[in-house]
Amino acid sequence: MVERPTAWWRENVAAEVAELAAGTLDPNEAFAAKLFPTEMLTDTEEVFDRFEADVVGLVDHRWEPATDEEIFDVIERTVKSLNVVNARYDGAAYKTGEREQLCAYIERVLDSAAIDVDAFAGRHGMTRHEITDEWREW
Repeated sequence: MVERPTAWWRENVAAEVAELAAGTLDPNEAFAAKLFPTEMLTDTEEVFDRFEADVVGLVDHRWEPATDEEIFDVIERTVKSLNVVNARYDGAAYKTGEREQLCAYIERVLDSAAIDVDAFAGRHGMTRHEITDEWREW
């Protein structure tokens, strides 16, 4: 299973809570819980749940490989769902680092399902890093 960005985000929050409790972090320097509120993490993980299930559906028990249209449909649905989460948090749920992590996660999940992301993207005149661009608002 591909590690989700939310796992790393939750680890950052937990580490910060521990540092605050130990008195080794100045409360004025604490930011992780503000960047990654529990509700936003949960909302994002719900999108990941569906994405991972959709990707399994693209490759599991199929006689033929998924079509590019089917792959794009899954990517589009996922990116638009992440747009909704981002909008729910005033367009600030995903900063630059998080955006990069989300895109890398999408690519890794597709890779892990034996979808050749580079070939898929190349057939459409783009790189693997551009497969989310058409719909991404974060």
